[in-house]
Amino acid sequence: MTSRVLRSPVSSASLGRLAVLAAPLLFVAVCFLWPVTAILARGLSSDGVSLWDGFTGAGGLGLVWFTVWQAAASTLLTVVLGLPLAWLTARVRFRGQWLVRVVATVPFVLPTVVVGVAFRTLFAPGGSLGFLGLSETVWAVLLAHAYFNVSVVARIVGGVWSAVDPRAEQAARTLGAGPVRAFLTATAPALLPAVASAASVVFLFCATSFGIVLVVGGTRLRTLETAVYQEVVGAFDLRTAALLALVQIGIVVLAVALSSALRVRASRPSAAARIEPPRAGGRARIAVFLGVPVSVAVLLLPLGALLLRSLHPDPSGALSLDAYRRLTSDFGGVVPVKALLMSLVTAAQAGALALLVGGLAAVAIARSRGPLSRFADAVVMLPLGVSAVTLGFGYLLALQSLPALRESPVVLPFVQALVALPLVVRVLVPALGAVDPRQRQAAAVLGASPVRVFTSVDLPVISRSVAVAAGFAYVVTLGEFGAASFLVRPEQMTLPVLIGRISGRPGWADAALAASCSVLLIAATVVVIGVVEALRRDDGGRAEF
Repeated sequence: MTSRVLRSPVSSASLGRLAVLAAPLLFVAVCFLWPVTAILARGLSSDGVSLWDGFTGAGGLGLVWFTVWQAAASTLLTVVLGLPLAWLTARVRFRGQWLVRVVATVPFVLPTVVVGVAFRTLFAPGGSLGFLGLSETVWAVLLAHAYFNVSVVARIVGGVWSAVDPRAEQAARTLGAGPVRAFLTATAPALLPAVASAASVVFLFCATSFGIVLVVGGTRLRTLETAVYQEVVGAFDLRTAALLALVQIGIVVLAVALSSALRVRASRPSAAARIEPPRAGGRARIAVFLGVPVSVAVLLLPLGALLLRSLHPDPSGALSLDAYRRLTSDFGGVVPVKALLMSLVTAAQAGALALLVGGLAAVAIARSRGPLSRFADAVVMLPLGVSAVTLGFGYLLALQSLPALRESPVVLPFVQALVALPLVVRVLVPALGAVDPRQRQAAAVLGASPVRVFTSVDLPVISRSVAVAAGFAYVVTLGEFGAASFLVRPEQMTLPVLIGRISGRPGWADAALAASCSVLLIAATVVVIGVVEALRRDDGGRAEF
């Protein structure tokens, strides 16, 4: 009798965790494996041309080389620019530091198509930096990637840097080492795993970049991502597009595996392990005095150029709100304001779905141990192994025989929720891990059901992290551009897709309209990320992207 009583709770708890995990597993199986299988079937099909001939005939080798090369160069540039920002936010204290963190975070959470339009505007003839002649060049793409990803380096490296004991470097200086040598011998070795981890994440983002390359690079520069889109939309060559998508999946899987391995080595230190940075003084004070305004100015320059272009709907230079008035007018059968409303509604649906599925997965992962926890974590991270463009193309193939479902407005929120799912899980799992299990056990002993235990014990502790996860999921889905480019219909047009289409048209007035649409998305994004950052500060920094 006693053994039965002892075994029963364990058995019921295991069954409960499996039941909680069933929904996320089913969601990933249907929404992820189905489109990926469709790509595999189409890419490996025989159309009278061998796989190798089809791949090389589409310029696949050149596309792979350029995709990897530009991603590596963008990563190097991002690390070089991000390390000073990491030092600025981690090793000294100054007034308004939280505001610098917000400004540094904004580029990363902006829709990629908005960043692309901003840099296209910045380097276009007549733009603020048009005299540099970088329009539609690889340098413009590299700079746009560095701008978009610099906060990744600042966050990951800065989080580790804030926990490195400065006394080792001070001791080296006391023994006669110069500033550079002291840093290289005492501090740099502790930062290298974090730098490598950040670099691998940035490489992944740059290798799967779609909106930035499509808008900034124009028709002159093509990566695997943009080539898949152009083969489908321009040539309607589905088999070639599927072959290129398969190669892209392989590159992304390798990048994700490397990122995961390095992420373990460079795990973020706990709040208790962080060293409170001193107030800036001496040379550090001068560096802060110069570095803060320069960093803020550089981060705001592309957004300022975008705002300026939106107020110049013609080359005469006169300020006007005509581009904003056009937001309520018809553009190719779509009204921009209605597209914004569609984006807001779709993002709310996708964000809620990602939060529900990701929350269930996070509970199962946090409360499990051993193989089940690792298996669940691996499954929900699978969407990281395929870019949003590839997912959208996979759905296009999978839904060919289901026209009614293909036209349904529910498809896009499900795809976008899949894109946001890993982010939600990564935010919630550490928060759930901070809940004292003894409180759960006490509530269960007093007769509370598992649902009551979660709502009364877990939820009050993780409520801010839930809000942070919801905010990030909303921002990510609001600006999602890759999958939506394949799946939206004119009556379901989202604002990022509309911006991409407007930016592809020549003409000063259309460039101003694309800029005004981008300003709308920026405003919505800044509001959400400001709330998220405030919640993160109150949450002790547990919720990280």
